[in-house]
Amino acid sequence: PVQILSYIGGVVKVEETDLKPRVGFLYPISTHNISVFINATREQDSGQYMCTVNVVDDTIRLDKNVGLINLTVLVPPATPTCQLHGTAIVGANVTLSCSSKKGKPSPMYQWQREPPTLQVFFPPAQDRARGTLKLTNLSLEMSGVYVCRAENQAGSKNCSIVLEV
Repeated sequence: PVQILSYIGGVVKVEETDLKPRVGFLYPISTHNISVFINATREQDSGQYMCTVNVVDDTIRLDKNVGLINLTVLVPPATPTCQLHGTAIVGANVTLSCSSKKGKPSPMYQWQREPPTLQVFFPPAQDRARGTLKLTNLSLEMSGVYVCRAENQAGSKNCSIVLEV
């Protein structure tokens, strides 16, 4: 464990970590509420945080004076990249792929064909975890704009690809 913040003998001390300019006590210590804040959270702030309270002349019981909390900083998906794999000719099979370089938790992907011929896809043609869409036995009518949405609890981003059969 790395100490990030302390209050000892009436003095607040913020340790030299990357959190230093972004962390502090939320309320004056005299309120007996020792909540802390972290501003401008980053993915690397994720982890387990421990609060230890020791009162002068009090019996230290490790199971009573320690509080633990796990922090997970969510990261919205980065704008995904859409790609076409294969040759888009009548009767052929192609795979559309979609991937986002960032996102916590890992994004799920949803493909759809845009109007005027709106179409939503389901497994096994679409793999939501991998971001792939398999189109088989292509026909001229399958030409159009296909949009992929990368999405997690923190947000979503789209990319699109034009399929010309």
